[in-house]
Amino acid sequence: MCVVKKAMIIVNPSSGKEEAEKNMSKVEDVLRKKGYDVIIKLTEKELDAMEFARTSCVEAFDVVVSMGGDGTLNETVNGLAGQKHCPNFGIIPMGTVNDFARALNIPLDFDKAVDLIEKGETRAVDIGKVNDRYFMNIIAVGAIAEATYQVSPKQKTLLGPVAYMIEGLKTLTSKTAYDIELKHDHGTWKGDALLVLAALTNSVGGFEKIAPDAEVDDGKLKCLVVHDVSLPKFIKIGTELLQGEHIHDDKIEYITTSKLEITSSEKLHSNIDGEEGDPLPLKIEMLPKYLVIYVP
Repeated sequence: MCVVKKAMIIVNPSSGKEEAEKNMSKVEDVLRKKGYDVIIKLTEKELDAMEFARTSCVEAFDVVVSMGGDGTLNETVNGLAGQKHCPNFGIIPMGTVNDFARALNIPLDFDKAVDLIEKGETRAVDIGKVNDRYFMNIIAVGAIAEATYQVSPKQKTLLGPVAYMIEGLKTLTSKTAYDIELKHDHGTWKGDALLVLAALTNSVGGFEKIAPDAEVDDGKLKCLVVHDVSLPKFIKIGTELLQGEHIHDDKIEYITTSKLEITSSEKLHSNIDGEEGDPLPLKIEMLPKYLVIYVP
């Protein structure tokens, strides 16, 4: 009996300056030539991508491809994670920043990204679980983190990664530190912090040196804490962050851990993969080599 291979393409029609919907037939053609029956799902509202991905697991699809930005990707990962069956995962990055794709060296060029699916080379990579949801790139806590999810779709389209930087910089005039406690593999850190980042990959907001030694398959999280410092010092640290020199600064905590708990006496929300996340407390754990992804 011939077993039919099944593939699903999840498309965010508004991604890539609305290029995703125009180009989805090219991805379909590649998959059909490889012998897959293909179904295309267009997202219309929040959580559609998650539901489509979950269906692909329940119905034992062999491949799922995400065509969209980091938001679509996060939803898709949340649909795939926690299921008994998980298809191989293809990523066609068409968003503003595409951090996860950058970390995996998946080309931002459409045709080159599609070529990866045609070639079929895969790699098992980590994802993280925070409370009851999943993430694949970054968790941030602090006023700057909260500001960045105020970036509008129009700003993302016009300015790209710079839009996040502009919103973050607006918070500097009212520089606010928060009482933070971190529990990690090596003990506890407690103090006043301007910003806490917990990164799975080396690409954060399109900048690729914030967690310079992060690996996508080592089962480890890189946690970075910026102490409560003066505004000039904070600006200096910002420059160091872009150059990868911050990990040696005595006003930075840089922690490698497989699990992390973040608590505060104040009411704080997190930013998870660029979107508004859960309020603190956060309990984060690694899921090593959890997704099988098409890579160079």
